[in-house]
Amino acid sequence: MARPVILSVDDDPDVLRAVERDLRKRYSSTYRVMRAESGQAALDLLKRLKQTNDPVALLLVDHRMPNMNGIETLVEAVKFYPEAKRVLLTAYADTDAAIKAINQVQLNHYLLKPWDPPEQLLYPVLDDLLGDWQSNFRPPFQGVRVLGTRWSPKSYEIRDFLARNQIPYQWLDAEAAEREPEVRRLMDSLAQPDQKLPIVFFQSGDPMTQPELPDVAARLGLQTKAGLDFYDLAIVGGGPAGLAAAVYGASEGLRTVMVEREAPGGQAGLSSRIENYLGFPSGLSGGDLARRAVTQAKRFGVEIVSPQDATGLRVDGPYRYLKLGNGSELSCHTLLLAMGVQWRKLDIPGMDRLQGAGVYYGAASTEALSCRDEEVYVVGGANSAGQAAMFFSKYARRVIMLVRGESLAASMSQYLIDQVKQTENIHLEFNSRVVEAHGEDRLQAISITCDLSGETNKVPATALFIFIGAEPRTDWLQDTVERDERGFILTGMDLMIGGKRPKGWQLDRDPGLLETNIPGVFAVGDVRHGSIKRVASGVGEGSVAIQFVHQYLSKV
Repeated sequence: MARPVILSVDDDPDVLRAVERDLRKRYSSTYRVMRAESGQAALDLLKRLKQTNDPVALLLVDHRMPNMNGIETLVEAVKFYPEAKRVLLTAYADTDAAIKAINQVQLNHYLLKPWDPPEQLLYPVLDDLLGDWQSNFRPPFQGVRVLGTRWSPKSYEIRDFLARNQIPYQWLDAEAAEREPEVRRLMDSLAQPDQKLPIVFFQSGDPMTQPELPDVAARLGLQTKAGLDFYDLAIVGGGPAGLAAAVYGASEGLRTVMVEREAPGGQAGLSSRIENYLGFPSGLSGGDLARRAVTQAKRFGVEIVSPQDATGLRVDGPYRYLKLGNGSELSCHTLLLAMGVQWRKLDIPGMDRLQGAGVYYGAASTEALSCRDEEVYVVGGANSAGQAAMFFSKYARRVIMLVRGESLAASMSQYLIDQVKQTENIHLEFNSRVVEAHGEDRLQAISITCDLSGETNKVPATALFIFIGAEPRTDWLQDTVERDERGFILTGMDLMIGGKRPKGWQLDRDPGLLETNIPGVFAVGDVRHGSIKRVASGVGEGSVAIQFVHQYLSKV
């Protein structure tokens, strides 16, 4: 944590240097001693400290300053740091003003200049004030803070990005400024009262207004560009399959890079609870699994480039060139496609307009606390929907699952069905589907149709989470890599139509089990045609694929 600040303010440079000298001599090991040459300069500094969430312990302000005297400075300063101790530096003639300031700004003490020797006339006073301040001091949050509104899609995008990348952050709701003084003080510190939100504050440097995710990532020190031009193995996608391949590839000596468009963990990383993963009898969250896997991959030297899009693929002899969203290219001998899938959009009126403002795809754990004591609607009947319902049941007053089928048995694991049915505040509505979302700037209601009765009801709603299947995001491969009619990547025997090898295949062998129509390009996990959509199977495919990578490389 940053050391608390002692701020001295005086327009006389000689006096200011003397004050700073005496303060540093006594307190520099515990406090940061800072100075300002005027009242306005002091306020500007305090605003910056507020934005970086640095604590201020003591304000030592000279009274006789032009434009803004010491009392006027303190009146404004305490709006940002009301807990800071306040000391006024005065001449003998200013004693009456100092006494009045005791009531005006709750002045803690006033000191007559000069105070030599400081050991007798300065330090005892400040020691007592700082000791009192320390006894009541509660260290502020040190890290990224996001100031925005709950119904802002951009605010949600940033919070979701930080959470999925395991970046600790503090959420500050601008709409709560009237009841949360600290939020109000932060907003008052902004250069413009009507500054656009969201704003991301960091421990150092200027805040970022409505930033793009790659800019936030760069500011946080995440790797957004590949460090080398060439790799033995490049992996597109950071879900369980891609992470497993990265761990096994790098641990066996392959120069490995993994490119992830959002955050390592993939769709599995959004799971609130995975209870049937081998070796974890008490279960673990998707975030925990992702964090452990990323740590393991980095330990073996995997480069993780995120957030970064793969936008194109070209082949030139033994080299495969991967084009990235920032316009750069990286080359490799072998490429592993592990992009997974993304949630299928619910194509009904109002959904696109309200996405991120009450309508969410996936578990959106960042919204859980905001849903406390509210009704939450979950659309879907598979494991992901069940896990989300269990998670939200800990916060919401009631969770309503809207299931299109007649039961959960066809799509959900039995252990999860039992848990859902045993949870009192989860309500199941079968043969039901959402047909419209209502609201302008945020979700306010949804229309639900019962397929048995044909009846449609409009009900109030503020949170709708959708889990209605998934689809691959493989358009960027264009005609390079063969896919099925839904976009899933074909591999192995699925490429051998009529017993013939794929068009353009020039090797004297059939495509390998996980190999695409391009030699040395493999596909694993949910993005592969015919794969089993389970975390364990993705991990298995990712690790097995490395054996085929080695076989291919041995003949390049």
